Amino acid sequence: MKAFFERLKFHGLFIKMFAVMFISIIAIAVSVAWTNLRMTEQLFLETFSITNSKVMNQVKSNFESFHYSNVLAAITAQQSGTLKTFLTEQGSDRAIPEMNAYYGMTQQMRKIQSTVDAYSAGIAIVGKNGRNYSGNSYLTKPNARELYANSLTKEAEASPGKLMYHLYEGAGEDGSKPVIVATKVLQETTTGQEYGMLYITIDENDFKPFYSSFTSEGNDVVIIDGSGTVMSSNHSSLIGTENAQLLSYAQEIQEQGLHVKKVRLMGKDELMLAQYLPSYNFYLVNMIDQQQVLGQMVNTKSIVLLVLVIVLVALVIVFLISRKMTRSLTLLSRQMSKVTSRNFHNYVNVSGGYEIRQLGEAYNYMLDEVNDYVARLVHTQQEQRKAELAALQQQINPHFLYNTLASVKFLVQQDSKDKAVDTIHALISLLQNTISNVSETITVDQELVNMRHYVLINHVRYGERIRVSYFVTPGCGRYQVPKLMIQPFIENAFFHAFNEKEEGFIHVLISCDARQLICEVVDNGDGMDMLQLEQAKDKRNRKQSRQLFSGIGVANVHDRIRLLYGEDYGVTITSEKGEGTRVKITLPLIEAMEQQPS
Repeated sequence: MKAFFERLKFHGLFIKMFAVMFISIIAIAVSVAWTNLRMTEQLFLETFSITNSKVMNQVKSNFESFHYSNVLAAITAQQSGTLKTFLTEQGSDRAIPEMNAYYGMTQQMRKIQSTVDAYSAGIAIVGKNGRNYSGNSYLTKPNARELYANSLTKEAEASPGKLMYHLYEGAGEDGSKPVIVATKVLQETTTGQEYGMLYITIDENDFKPFYSSFTSEGNDVVIIDGSGTVMSSNHSSLIGTENAQLLSYAQEIQEQGLHVKKVRLMGKDELMLAQYLPSYNFYLVNMIDQQQVLGQMVNTKSIVLLVLVIVLVALVIVFLISRKMTRSLTLLSRQMSKVTSRNFHNYVNVSGGYEIRQLGEAYNYMLDEVNDYVARLVHTQQEQRKAELAALQQQINPHFLYNTLASVKFLVQQDSKDKAVDTIHALISLLQNTISNVSETITVDQELVNMRHYVLINHVRYGERIRVSYFVTPGCGRYQVPKLMIQPFIENAFFHAFNEKEEGFIHVLISCDARQLICEVVDNGDGMDMLQLEQAKDKRNRKQSRQLFSGIGVANVHDRIRLLYGEDYGVTITSEKGEGTRVKITLPLIEAMEQQPS
């Protein structure tokens, strides 16, 4: 034994180097594997929202196509005089007229049925006179009488102007087959009198193909309505159940505009995306089992085995491999450290061993994603600056002030003091609401006050040959609108709509439905041809567009509304030469917040 230790003394340096290299190789292999796993997980989380958002948009498009077919069927049924006669007239004692009515109705229903045949959907109708027809009798769907007796009929009658979707449970021979039902009240176009109900039914199993091709193990889709009831899912056990927690998460994602949200649901860590389908009043929810998906992406056992193999090879050819790996890792660390100086274009030259190459490629991919994110962030900030610039441009035209003050001076000289006082009061109020008030939005009532003051000033200046009337649906006054949104179109009518006609009227109509505020400015002036109208909308011809009271054109108002509220809102203009012009402004329903007095 003593002789053995004596020999070892001559190999001390080798033993030390071998021990150091062994520990170093183990440490490097473990650190590379761990870093690779963490970066893979981080990259997955960063790219998940982008990839699955595109999938969600495709699924949403499938739902919208089905909804469009249902809307077309509902419109056809609503406009059919044959169906209206069948559902409103009383039964005849004579067999031939009764058969003719039933035959005509059947032919019409087959035509309507053809619009939804591609989705294996059925159509049924029920009239107030007791007559009914079930075009889906050959399918295992509920018939017209069963649907009419269900509570979904009362819910549809409460909102007769909408096509509403419900979950009907209890269809099929065993009474457990769920069915999605689209319900529409049939009513008189002029009087609104209800005369029947239209039902469009589709089996939940036929509803699933809209999204089932995008699901997989650990990747689930749930369709949930506004009350928290699960309407459809690739997990059949969830259908018909109520899940308030899932609804709360979906609403939070929608309201806060989140791309993805980490949640703890049903005992699992999930990544959740959600989109609201306004046509259905549904939330489309996509849930990803985080651990399962990451387990599929990264095979931990394979990585560990690969590390062990690399360690064994490195021990055999320790000096060559350790030297190469150390040099590559040092270079990689030095380049990665420059990210702290916001140098996001410092890409790594991929070289060295397998682990280093994988890490370098993952790091370069991460830099690509960071640069893409920064580019999109810069674009968003530029759009915000444009919106702020548009708001700053809302200033009173100096010529308007000069002319108004000149009119007041003339009234004083004519000894029309009362009228001069009213004019000054209107101007002061208008200036307070446009210059002193820094808020981006005001209420409809405040906008109406501004419009009335503006009209009063113009009547003083130019006479009352153009009459202005206001028609506001009760309850609309509390909703918010962008400041000086309607007023430019009134000025446009004052100064451009009556160049050929000597007099006329301008109507301001404000109304709202369940989701939108609609403001219209209608005149019976000269009108425009469609070419002029398109030029006014074209941003490239903005210098040729008519300049309005606020200093911004029609296209600016439209862009401003879309930037504030989204692509679903904006300005539409229709005009006919010699007949007049109608401007329609569509906005979301946003109630004004109560403000403390200053």
